[in-house]
Amino acid sequence: MRTTKLASRAMARLALAGLALGLMALAGLALWSTVANQRAADRIGEMNEIGDRWGRIQQKTRIEEDALDSFVRGGSPESRNPLASAVGGADDDLEWLQNRGDAADIEAARRIRQTYVTYTAAVREVVALGERGDLASAALQADLGAFAASSLQKQISQVVAGKRNQTTQYLLEADQSNRKLRTLTGIAFTIDVVLLGLCSLILLENQRRIRRQAAQSHHDALHDGLTGLGNRTLFTEQTERAILSTDRSAAPIGLLLIDLNKFKEVNDTLGHHVGDLLLRQVADRLRTASREVDLVARLGGDEFAILLPGIDGVANATAIATRIHDALCSPVDMEGMRLEVGASIGVAVYPHHGATPDQLLQHADVAMYAAKRGRHGVIVYEAGLDRHNTAQLTLIGELRKAIERDELVLHYQPQANAHSGEICGVEALVRWRHPQRGLLGPADFISTAEENGLIEPLTYWVLNNALAQCRTWLDAGERLPMSVNVGVDCLQNDEFPAAVSESLARYAVPSEMLTLELTESAMISNPARATAVVRELGALGIRLSIDDFGTGYSSISLLQKLPVHEVKLDRTFVTRMGSDDTDGTIVRALLELGHGFHLQVVAEGIEDLDTWTTLDSLGCDVIQGFYLGKPMPAADFAPWLARHRTAAGATLATDPATPVR
Repeated sequence: MRTTKLASRAMARLALAGLALGLMALAGLALWSTVANQRAADRIGEMNEIGDRWGRIQQKTRIEEDALDSFVRGGSPESRNPLASAVGGADDDLEWLQNRGDAADIEAARRIRQTYVTYTAAVREVVALGERGDLASAALQADLGAFAASSLQKQISQVVAGKRNQTTQYLLEADQSNRKLRTLTGIAFTIDVVLLGLCSLILLENQRRIRRQAAQSHHDALHDGLTGLGNRTLFTEQTERAILSTDRSAAPIGLLLIDLNKFKEVNDTLGHHVGDLLLRQVADRLRTASREVDLVARLGGDEFAILLPGIDGVANATAIATRIHDALCSPVDMEGMRLEVGASIGVAVYPHHGATPDQLLQHADVAMYAAKRGRHGVIVYEAGLDRHNTAQLTLIGELRKAIERDELVLHYQPQANAHSGEICGVEALVRWRHPQRGLLGPADFISTAEENGLIEPLTYWVLNNALAQCRTWLDAGERLPMSVNVGVDCLQNDEFPAAVSESLARYAVPSEMLTLELTESAMISNPARATAVVRELGALGIRLSIDDFGTGYSSISLLQKLPVHEVKLDRTFVTRMGSDDTDGTIVRALLELGHGFHLQVVAEGIEDLDTWTTLDSLGCDVIQGFYLGKPMPAADFAPWLARHRTAAGATLATDPATPVR
């Protein structure tokens, strides 16, 4: 395409250059012709004037000759006077020719003037003799003059004839030159006409190409380059038009705002190429699931929108949104992988939920985030959702102050050896003693902290307080390894390993007693930097654990690249393994995978004895869950631990072979 454009431009420039040269040549020929014609006219004028001079000389000498002949025949005084008047009449013209004629004329005038001087002298002698009455001598002298006149006329006639021939020859040459000029002018004109036609064709083609490019540019300005869907600009324009049409027809319009779930995880883990392929497949599904009259647009990233003109109302828009949600929740086959992405959809309807495109988008956005938070799939906007957003903003400010005011508290959930039931560690879980709302669990504020840059200071608070408690237990003779969850931002901070090392030293806790739990999402936002940070942590002797193992796409890759000590099976698989054969199969596979990498496997979400027993039989190393013990404050943990050990002692006394459960 680019080569064709360059060739077209080169041809256009060449044609324009040729046309310019042709016009210059035509102008040059016209100027040349004008100058040549002017010169020819001037030369012909000069030749005509010279010819006229020679003609007058010839005429005047003939008059003199005729007057002389009349005097000779008559001899009367009356015939003498005309002769006296005519003699010497050619002197002025001969003098002019000698002064202003060309070289040949000057020479001829000089020669003829010599003869003319002799002739006029003889004629004047005849007149003088006649005046004295010597007619005999006058007659004799007249005969001599007649002889001279004959010679003079012969010379003059030759010159006049030569001038005529010269003029004729010059005119012929000038005509030939003009013919050549006319031929060259005709050729130049023809070439210019051809080049003008070629330029016209090229200009027409350029205009067509410009129109095509303008149309393409207009299309590109209103469409997404990756998916071919409309973009935000087109969507806003069409929404405005739809609202104007709705005002006339009174038919509601719907607006769906769609955000993909787990897209960032797919994009960061499997690469942008797979992410782009996924977006194209999502776009195809949206086209297929929507109606022909609907406008599907990609607003940016993994955010899509659909304009629903001519709907019956909110229920109709919700039904369409549900159908689209179902289409997006179906697994996607992507280069040999089966991905489950899903989506959250917010619904807003005009005029119920807004009077302008911006209001509809804003309210659909509020509904979409509500759907994402609650994992509801589809939510229709309502005024209460705005109040929730206001509460969320308030929560951010309160959480920032809570960290500063030490309103947070740690609860500790025990972990036990899956076979013996012996307590082998605890996980520190943060709670928030909110002044108005009471005790809040992690689900109420952790995501807010992650989204608003508070997860790093929150992680430092948890780490320091957990290590302080670990030191307290060590001083009391209890060696309980501590697990702490690490926030996303911490693994992007090159100074985090040094901060952890400083905290370990401050509380004099051996590094092997600290386990940092990492999630895939924390690793994949910037894998290179996160990997470097994790390796530094491993070099400190800290134990590293992959949390929610099996829920992402890069678990195996993390096991290969990082100095990991354990993996924690996600609670969703463990909780359902007794009732869902698929989850049971997944748990067994993950156990084998973890042990294949020589890692300790921790199962969380143990809600009953059967699950614990099954996991023990499968070779699970450590269990954690409500059946063993709920998260509890440090003050409650010591009594609980004592009761657990008492129960264990009683069990061992009764049947030493029975595990404590």
